[in-house]
Amino acid sequence: MRFISWNVNGLRSVLGKGFLDYFHAQNADVFCLQEIKLSEGQLDLPLEGYHCYYNYAERKGYSGTAVFSKAEPLSVKFGKDNEGRICALEFDDFYVVDVYTPNSQDELARLPFRLEWDEYFRSFVKELDEKKTVLICGDLNVAHKEIDIKNPKANLRNAGFTIEERESFSKLLDCGFSDTFRMFYPDLKDAYSWWSYRFKARERNAGWRIDYWLVSKRSESRVKAAGIDAAITGSDHAPVYVDFV
Repeated sequence: MRFISWNVNGLRSVLGKGFLDYFHAQNADVFCLQEIKLSEGQLDLPLEGYHCYYNYAERKGYSGTAVFSKAEPLSVKFGKDNEGRICALEFDDFYVVDVYTPNSQDELARLPFRLEWDEYFRSFVKELDEKKTVLICGDLNVAHKEIDIKNPKANLRNAGFTIEERESFSKLLDCGFSDTFRMFYPDLKDAYSWWSYRFKARERNAGWRIDYWLVSKRSESRVKAAGIDAAITGSDHAPVYVDFV
């Protein structure tokens, strides 16, 4: 099965930039989105053959997640927040948890909230992991190691690369999850999933790897491939994928 995750930075926007071409070409079993920036009723997007689930933020034009799945899930869970940040689908022997982690923002104004969120999210996925395998995907808004960012020293106190955020991500992995990309490419440099729109960052590949697929460690062997579709444009993020059996 192919699973794809993409922060589209506005679903209505990316629809005009080739989203459906990519979506249909990939024919993924599960397709997860973050930052859909939609309110309920704003978009009618018929996707034949897919069951579609949206978690909207209360604030208009902000945040939000969505999951499109060929198989009908046994259940759907949303996070206990008003920003639409979690959309979790349960299947026979695994969960897929789509998450859009809060950004700590300029001058780290939202860092305390972000760390509280991380603690809540760890609890959320640990509870699921006690029942069956969990695949976590999405924009986790953190570059975990220096290898995951182009200019680590210049970004040490910037949102997404603070020690606090990186240690918090390590705590999530320590709960029993593996970073699927690093399972296959432990030492690969210059592999990024997000680039600023400023300073021609994407052209220079001055990016960050902040989009992930994580898997319960006990099910690592079920992941057959992982990667970043860095050539796919339309958003400031690239899609990331895993093949899971």
